[in-house]
Amino acid sequence: MIKLYRNAAQPRHWVANVPGEGWVAFPMRENGWTDRHPARGLDPMHLREVPVSLAENTGIGQRDHELEFADVA
Repeated sequence: MIKLYRNAAQPRHWVANVPGEGWVAFPMRENGWTDRHPARGLDPMHLREVPVSLAENTGIGQRDHELEFADVA
């Protein structure tokens, strides 16, 4: 299960802990999930867990191949 966090040190990005992928950061914008990258140097004091539904417009949790098929359909 993906867990979503706000990071006070990076207010324009979401941080997520993804099983099998680890910690990732991605922009707080539509389809931002496609631009995710490994999150490094996270300070637990700056992280607050939030509901994943807050980032639903980013495509969080979608696999890259699912996005490709959605574009074709």
